[in-house]
Amino acid sequence: MEAGFCLRWRKNAPLRGYNQRRSCSHRVYCLSDTAAALAARRGRLSNTFRSLRHRNYRLWFIGQTISLSGSWMQTMAQQVLIYRLTGSAAALGLISFIGLIPLIPFSLWGGSLTDRLPKRNLIIATQVLQLVQALLLGVLAWTGAVQVWHVYALSLLLSAVNAVDLPARQAFTVDMVEGKEDLTNAIGLNSAMFNLARALGPALAGLVVAATGEGPAFIINALTFIPVIVSLLLMRNLPASSHTSGPGERSLAHMAEGLRYVRRQGVTLLLISLVAVSSFLSVPYTTLMPVFATDVLGPSAGPVIGSICSAFTCLAPQALPLGMLLAAVGLGAVIGALVVASMPETARRGAWLTLGNLGFPFMLLVASLNRSFIAALFIMAAVGTLFVWQNALANTLIQITAPDAVRGRVMGVYTMITLSFMRLGALQAGLTADWLGAPLALGLGAAASLAYGLWVALFKPAVRRL
Repeated sequence: MEAGFCLRWRKNAPLRGYNQRRSCSHRVYCLSDTAAALAARRGRLSNTFRSLRHRNYRLWFIGQTISLSGSWMQTMAQQVLIYRLTGSAAALGLISFIGLIPLIPFSLWGGSLTDRLPKRNLIIATQVLQLVQALLLGVLAWTGAVQVWHVYALSLLLSAVNAVDLPARQAFTVDMVEGKEDLTNAIGLNSAMFNLARALGPALAGLVVAATGEGPAFIINALTFIPVIVSLLLMRNLPASSHTSGPGERSLAHMAEGLRYVRRQGVTLLLISLVAVSSFLSVPYTTLMPVFATDVLGPSAGPVIGSICSAFTCLAPQALPLGMLLAAVGLGAVIGALVVASMPETARRGAWLTLGNLGFPFMLLVASLNRSFIAALFIMAAVGTLFVWQNALANTLIQITAPDAVRGRVMGVYTMITLSFMRLGALQAGLTADWLGAPLALGLGAAASLAYGLWVALFKPAVRRL
């Protein structure tokens, strides 16, 4: 039998364009290898983007892609601003650590609000507040009045808003795709969206900051919140879980109920621990990126930056290598996210998750030893891919197992632990980098994270079997 798709046909008339063979008194018609391959590719492509068949999710995907690109512009521009004002890696860690202060109470409260209030209204409110924060920071930077304490204070505000926003946004995904059938695909596309923005935002920010300074990048970010707010307002026919308010239970009791649920779920706790350890020891590589871009990779990046800046005047050429490195991370992460989105329901997500758990810190070890800017672009693309396989799949598995009634609070706990460890990790990475140097700080954290991943892979097989 030829390779390809085959159809059994009982009628006598042959079908044009098919190879014909007889088998068991039936005619068997086989597509050629080329036609079969094309059909298979079309099927895989359709499967990868199947969540976009839902109108509400399409609106969200477009609006959020624009908004997240602006957010990544602000993240990169803020790193450049802090490093320009202080010249300290510890200050880069401190700006992240400051956001830890409101994180624990507000993320638990945000999860409780998500389970009790209309999710769309809650998300609109948080998006408006983020718009205001970005606009204030942009005006201060553009006018030259910005001081370090301004950045710290506005970062504190943004962290509080994000702590409420993230559980609501993650729990809202299942409502936009009308159930769990397309949830894995939607979370994969969310990750692709996030990391496409990670590729576009820093690259654009590098050009904007290099040409005009940090202020315009913050103001552009403020404007990008408008499309996502409009997309939320245009959504129709959201399911009841997006509208109904919970019983009049006190907030503290409601939050405690969510904590008790998470505590009883052994696999959920193990998944959260993997992300937490990675957030503390590996993810802080992003905090050290300005140091790597300027001090570690700067000499080898010189010819590349020189050729770019010869085309136009660069006011802050140090922003370009950082933007390119972050864009490489984002590009790799988009590829990884599309792989996740393409996974069938029968896929061994635990095996892919384990690959991410081990591969992500291993590639960071390689990055800590590398001194070539060109090689760093490829290494960081691999880092982005493996990071998504770890985090997107952990998020997917946690949400799939969480009932609708507690999903907001589960994601609140997930957000609290992940971001808390990430911000603590940023502080330790900054302090360690000032003490031992950025390459050694990155390498030590990655090695410890890899050791924990190996322990889970060897002694906790339940994760691999998911």
